Amino acid sequence: MSNRLAHETSPYLRQHADNPVDWWPWCEEALTAARTQDKPILLSIGYSACHWCHVMAHESFEDEATARVMNALFVNIKVDREERPDLDKIYQLAHQALTQRGGGWPLTVFLAPDDLVPFYAGTYFPKEARYNMPPFVYVLEQVRGFWDQRRDDVRAQTRALGEFLAGYDQSGTSPAEVLDDAPLRIAVARFTAAFDPVHGGHRGAPKFPHCPEMELLLDLDSTAAAPKAKDAANAMVELTLSRMADGGIHDQIGGGFCRYSVDERWEIPHFEKMLYDNAQLLPLYARVARRSGNERFAVVARELLGWLVREMVAPGGGFHTAIDADSEHEEGKFYVWQREEVRGLLTEAEYAAAASYFGFDREPNFEHVAWNPIVAQPIEVVAQAHGMTTDAARNAIAGARAKLFAARAKRVRPGLDDKILTSCNGLMIGGIARAARALDAAPLQGLADNALDFLHAETWRSGRLLAKAGADGARFPGYLDDHAFLLDALLECLACRWSERDLAWATALADLLLERFEDRAHGGFFFTAHDHEALPQRPKPFSDESLPSGNGIAARALLRLGHLLGEARYTGAAERALQAAYSTLQQMPQACASLLRALNDLLHPRAHLVIRCATDAEEARWRSALATLEADTHRCDIYWVPESAHGLGGALAAQAHKPGGVAYLCRATNCLAPMTDPADVLAELRSRA
Repeated sequence: MSNRLAHETSPYLRQHADNPVDWWPWCEEALTAARTQDKPILLSIGYSACHWCHVMAHESFEDEATARVMNALFVNIKVDREERPDLDKIYQLAHQALTQRGGGWPLTVFLAPDDLVPFYAGTYFPKEARYNMPPFVYVLEQVRGFWDQRRDDVRAQTRALGEFLAGYDQSGTSPAEVLDDAPLRIAVARFTAAFDPVHGGHRGAPKFPHCPEMELLLDLDSTAAAPKAKDAANAMVELTLSRMADGGIHDQIGGGFCRYSVDERWEIPHFEKMLYDNAQLLPLYARVARRSGNERFAVVARELLGWLVREMVAPGGGFHTAIDADSEHEEGKFYVWQREEVRGLLTEAEYAAAASYFGFDREPNFEHVAWNPIVAQPIEVVAQAHGMTTDAARNAIAGARAKLFAARAKRVRPGLDDKILTSCNGLMIGGIARAARALDAAPLQGLADNALDFLHAETWRSGRLLAKAGADGARFPGYLDDHAFLLDALLECLACRWSERDLAWATALADLLLERFEDRAHGGFFFTAHDHEALPQRPKPFSDESLPSGNGIAARALLRLGHLLGEARYTGAAERALQAAYSTLQQMPQACASLLRALNDLLHPRAHLVIRCATDAEEARWRSALATLEADTHRCDIYWVPESAHGLGGALAAQAHKPGGVAYLCRATNCLAPMTDPADVLAELRSRA
């Protein structure tokens, strides 16, 4: 018999609909039931692609005996952390405070029913004692006993934790008056100290891509005065991306990247593929491909796009959220290989090349029994080892990859989390637009435009933004990340092609950020809107997590839109956010790369170039003349605004067309005289590089 989760819109919650646990979704009815029965709440937070979430579900939540104990002792609430990131942020922080260590998923917290503050927390608990952890049923009984027999101690603890939560993220109560680049310099020093010079990324394991950090290093490369600093920044980013591209975190057969690597070599991942990781990696690989001229990075970006189009595009144009790590109850089963299986699929020449290239001729690298493909040797080395030309080796590997891909497609596929999150879609839309420019692949923009159209139709309701869409409809009021990431995406798309709707939408989102999320007293943006459900904490997060900081993305986007429109309300809000965050930036700048990118943009404003043309011929002439402009290197945003465009506001409205086309070049609020010769634009930008 199904429980209450059967009618939920989250695939993760529906995965637990047939558990014998009497699960509730997070709702007022569940909270009222807990208060009425004076039962503590067992809150379990996870997501559909999480391997250890599945392990705990199979071991405990599907077990009748364990479920009986859970149902007798607690009101049990299951939450999808991707639908309710507000709850996840609060209770991850509470877990960290209670246990003095980092959290993760599944997150298991026990709440007092009246104030919803936890008095005990953990992550994964095994059914039987192992990993130096007690059995889950023992934990359940001890926690309930603590609640029943030591209520005064519980109350004292929850009061103290409640005060801690309420005071957290309040570093902006004394905003900085003067902003300088000291946090940037400290961050670079710490990035350098933590850098793995062999494998890239941070030293040690597990290894995560830190995309905002790499983007910041490239930003600083463009503003650094010292050549050595530029070389060092480029080298760290390029080595990291190269090692990731060659590793098993990168799906060598089907494209795209898994969440993270369990080892320091990027070789063996947990196999879940998240939209948000790939949304950040796509523009990064494209950006470095353009800057470095390294075609390998461009190939990785294009293969990622191939995976995206093939597996992640929803009917109507949005993007799905994730692909599971597990299939047939085994992690990675869809992705790993047996050597003899590979040999049986390929010709002798294909196998010889593929075995050397993907590492099938080495010892198994996945749990000592299977092979997860990596780039074990460069193609040139493979060719030489087998007496082949480089082209012949490349062709043999391409043939092998195609056959392996076809064979893999017949396997039982991992589960797809088909919900459509506004925040992650915003990240991917912006990433596609950036990749389209960097790869000089204008047709890609259609993929981004389709997703924008979907979000506008499904999640933009009566001037308000919703956080989630999908086959079951849109729901949940939008969070900071939804507004900030979508605003940034709209600006990236406007830099690819002009749209009056998108400019109006961007302006509306910026206004909502100021009206509904800004901390008007101290600066910065809360994660939830002013009229959101009352919870034990209202986060105002400054640091990057698996997603970039909403405060950082909002500040950068508001600076960009404010300069484009000449709107001081937007630039002022961005500066106030940086002032509010400045003490955090001083203390732990290495955790706040997105905000540091905004700080760099404030201290060293990007140029923006508005080009007004009346005809296709005029625009073609300007595009041809500016084709050599490295807009990224010159820190310049280019907008091609047709002469016929309406609805322009502020400074943009005054930038009118002139016969033959005209360019307006500004940096922050300082604008040069209009230029009608593209050569003058190039000369001006290069003189300031």
